[in-house]
Amino acid sequence: MIPTLRRLVLPLAVCCCAWWPLRAQAPEKSAAAPVPDVRLVQASLDERSLAELLAQVETRFGVRIRCKRFDADTVRLRWADSRLRPYSLSETLDNLLRPLDLVWSGSDRITVQPYEYYRRTPADGAKLLAWLSAQYADRGAWEQRRDVLLTEAREALALEPFVRGLVARPLVRLGRKVVHNGYTTQNYALETLPGLYVCGTVYAPLRRGRHPLIISPAGHWEGGRYRPDQQMRMATFARMGAVAVDMDIFGWGDSERQTGRDAHTADYAMQVQVLWSRAVTDWVLSWRRDIDRKRMAATGGSGGATHALLLALTDDRFAALAPVVHLVSHFDGGCPCESGRPVTLVAGGSCTPELLAAAMAPRPVLTVSDGGDWTASYPELEYPFLRRIWGFYGAEDRVRNVHLPDERHDYGPSKRRAVYEFFAETLGLDLAQADESCVELQPEEALRSFADALPDGAIRSQEELERVVGELK
Repeated sequence: MIPTLRRLVLPLAVCCCAWWPLRAQAPEKSAAAPVPDVRLVQASLDERSLAELLAQVETRFGVRIRCKRFDADTVRLRWADSRLRPYSLSETLDNLLRPLDLVWSGSDRITVQPYEYYRRTPADGAKLLAWLSAQYADRGAWEQRRDVLLTEAREALALEPFVRGLVARPLVRLGRKVVHNGYTTQNYALETLPGLYVCGTVYAPLRRGRHPLIISPAGHWEGGRYRPDQQMRMATFARMGAVAVDMDIFGWGDSERQTGRDAHTADYAMQVQVLWSRAVTDWVLSWRRDIDRKRMAATGGSGGATHALLLALTDDRFAALAPVVHLVSHFDGGCPCESGRPVTLVAGGSCTPELLAAAMAPRPVLTVSDGGDWTASYPELEYPFLRRIWGFYGAEDRVRNVHLPDERHDYGPSKRRAVYEFFAETLGLDLAQADESCVELQPEEALRSFADALPDGAIRSQEELERVVGELK
């Protein structure tokens, strides 16, 4: 026996010997409870279908149950009827669903769905923001945390293998330039990873000179960058004097023709989308000589707001940012293209408002929120948090919030108007040209970069893309 261990064990043995006679003489208060036979417990567990068990719950409690985003027939579990609580529907459902990482809501009509790790409550957001605020009392303390946030967020994205995989001399397909009232449109397809193209449209002013650049990733609204509201926004930016460039969200639009829609929810979707935003920015700067690099901005709605933020997190050249209807403290987006990487877990736990501050403070930022989605909390919850951080620089007026309590989740006319006014002030655009009636809406076919056929050597399936991605790691 090792000497040190002997010194520890011998006194313990003495203590045990001294205690035992005393314990043996003590009166016995009660008989020991029988130890359950694990084999009997396991024998009472039957493997059952979740659909079957939910049907029994419906019958017993007189409710209707539907499953959202999964098929209950495909889920099997080991169930003991002793978990059922005849006096409580809620306890029965909790006992049934929690081990499966499923949650439920409702009373007579109940919805069961997977637990959403990316979604919390405004009360949870308030607690998180209070905890974050306690981490820094002044500019110096904030900047120490900011540096950690930026470093760890970039590490969490794990983008470097994808950046190294970019084609050194990418193929670029430029469509015909079309002249409209005060602006032009030109479709593009830019090769990024070998055979994988990002597609979009460049909206540019007719007048000569140095122009701001506005990058705008598409969001999750059906129709993507072909939607009328996206065209309105991009064309008006161009009429106001900016070169405005949008792009498909990965796996949608022209991208869907290469990979299929399912690729959008793959575990690498977030990395590809951030890579695309950066690649498009770098390409536009190398291609056009009329860009004022000191006046670069990004905007997007919903998922597009997330990708505008992620672009700013990985590229510090942006002078202004305008995320619309997103980026709150209690919702991370949910789609793998937005929250597939653990960015909001960095530095001990963060949230998108704090990451927004890390990327942009004290540069100008406008957030636009409404009363019809999760951004209803913005004026009272997230906005004061952001103002406090900008206040460390004496720049509270550079972070703004336009809240539209009677509106819902979109990038509609009043939201666009707020962004036009913000970019007119911060980028020096001509607000007098923000007349959407002058915009010529184009059919989807006119904005497609692959209107005819995919280029030679282009990826044509998700399986092909995954072979390329697999070679990066």
